[in-house]
Amino acid sequence: MAVSLGYKNVYRDPYGFPKWQEQGLPIASSPAEPAEPMQAGLNPSGDRSLQGWTMLWTLLGIFVGGLALNLTPCVYPMIPITVSFFGGRAGRDKPSQIRLVFHGICYLMGLALTNSTLGVVAALTGGLMGAMLQNPIVLTLVAGVLVLFATSLFGFWELRMPGFLTQAAGKSYSGYFGSLFMGLTLGVVAAPCIGPFVLGLLTWVAGMGNPWLGFLIFFILSLGLGLPFFVLALFSGQLQRLPKAGGWMIWVRKLMGWVLVGMAAYFIRPVLPETLKIVLPVAVALAAGLHLGWLDRSQASSKAFPWLKAIVGTLCLVLAAMWITAWAMRGPGIDWRAYSEQTLSQATEQGKPVIIDFYADWCTPCRELEEVTFHHADVVRQAEQGFVMIKVDVTKGGDPLHEKLLAQYGVKGVPTVVFLDARGEERTELRLVDFLPPGPFLNRMADLKKSLPTK
Repeated sequence: MAVSLGYKNVYRDPYGFPKWQEQGLPIASSPAEPAEPMQAGLNPSGDRSLQGWTMLWTLLGIFVGGLALNLTPCVYPMIPITVSFFGGRAGRDKPSQIRLVFHGICYLMGLALTNSTLGVVAALTGGLMGAMLQNPIVLTLVAGVLVLFATSLFGFWELRMPGFLTQAAGKSYSGYFGSLFMGLTLGVVAAPCIGPFVLGLLTWVAGMGNPWLGFLIFFILSLGLGLPFFVLALFSGQLQRLPKAGGWMIWVRKLMGWVLVGMAAYFIRPVLPETLKIVLPVAVALAAGLHLGWLDRSQASSKAFPWLKAIVGTLCLVLAAMWITAWAMRGPGIDWRAYSEQTLSQATEQGKPVIIDFYADWCTPCRELEEVTFHHADVVRQAEQGFVMIKVDVTKGGDPLHEKLLAQYGVKGVPTVVFLDARGEERTELRLVDFLPPGPFLNRMADLKKSLPTK
């Protein structure tokens, strides 16, 4: 996902990529613009999360997250409301059961409509949000708000909805519209617990800037959140089988709090020193594992609950260990050069291709490229043997040379990796505007080498 540059006026082209405009001049296509955006391995929106297995696992994780939100205390009061609402509609004859299914679908769609609208609004403001998230102050505020909401989920203070809104959600309305309205108002009652989690998700979606993806993400989240209530509507006469409220719900609420702390660490990471960039996520995972697995005193009548706590705690500790191990075993990265015309001239004289990486610290795919692809042993070896590697760091912006290069190469956002052959001409079909794993990146390096002049 290319992230728009903040010191330009940002627009988006028909493919979803950000365009910039300087000093009020009209936007024009750059000669360096790739002829086929799909050649970068991206979908038309420019977001890699819409590809193959990555898309499937991302949406599955969001669906599971929606299911998990049902275990928070704020959602539990909706159970008697749902049972009383649908219990009167249930009947023994088949037509009544069919109508009950349609009522349940309306109920579920009402919930999905509310949350999906939030996702679309967040995505449509993605350009503005993306530019704001380049500011360290904004990143600090976002992280602070997430931590503040996390303290609420930890029980340090209570976030409550006004009483009149809760009462409005409990009113009964007839017909299919009544079921739809129940779904629309479920989010109102559940907001104190799911609101903080949704806030973090909204910020993530806004950074993508894709309204269709925003709709899909929150639609899937809504399906996960509403599915238990859909089932409850169909079997509204069997309330006695539902788990009883207790300490396990408080534990789940704390689990969601640690999720928010993890998201806060994610957003604040670009402005941290290099050491803290590694230490902070490891510390969060360790603290979450120890707290959720062993330090928390929440109890439940179920014999499986202690095992669940231990499993979750262990998984967090394993995640921390994997993170620190990957960092410790990471080899040396590419030895980048600063941009200069002299460097390009020398590369042309030596018959070496050039790779220029437009980078920014606040850009997540940029950091992923640097930490994964550009530290891969094979990529580093190939770069040392036959390439001139140049990095243009536009983190701060405002540099006249960087402004010139952005215009010269038609860079609309970061990351952007430009491939120049041995003659100094860009291979536009190789241009990269998103994260790419080491394997495919090595293929691009090999393709670039094919353009070397024969002796």
